[in-house]
Amino acid sequence: MTEASTTHEHYPDELIREILKTVRSIALVGASNNPARPSFIVTKYLSERGFKMFPINPGLAGQTIVGLPVYGSLAELPEPVDMVEIFRNSEAAGGITDEALALPTLPKVIWMQLGVRNDAAAARAEARGVRVIMNRCPKIEYGRLSREIGWQGINSRILSSKKPKMAADGWQKRTIR
Repeated sequence: MTEASTTHEHYPDELIREILKTVRSIALVGASNNPARPSFIVTKYLSERGFKMFPINPGLAGQTIVGLPVYGSLAELPEPVDMVEIFRNSEAAGGITDEALALPTLPKVIWMQLGVRNDAAAARAEARGVRVIMNRCPKIEYGRLSREIGWQGINSRILSSKKPKMAADGWQKRTIR
């Protein structure tokens, strides 16, 4: 196990890029139907980048968020997912991680949003072979690694003279592929 996966203080760009390139389906626990909420924005952004999104919120089950059906729990998902993204607080992350680990097909990744860290839950997931990312946002990481975030004047810490790859479905989206 690498130091990064043990301490969760730093994640190499190569690891984040590999996860975002291989994950195709994401269950976002704590999804909101309020367009001003970060979980709504992340759901919409990742869906527009080709990820198959499954919003999870027991209070909104049966409704839709950005045209996607909302599920009440991970157990209600119609198919296995590659990643479970936790948009809840650090304490709740423990139970959500356990729910993810009880699925018939384990996710490849459990990703805890900015400000969310639960080392005990991470240890349980890693003991089962699931990668864990904590205190990071996949939307921000995708935007940074694709250099799309630079369009907004944000320093991505990436300097390159290479022309970025554009998504096949539009000129306004860059890709990490």
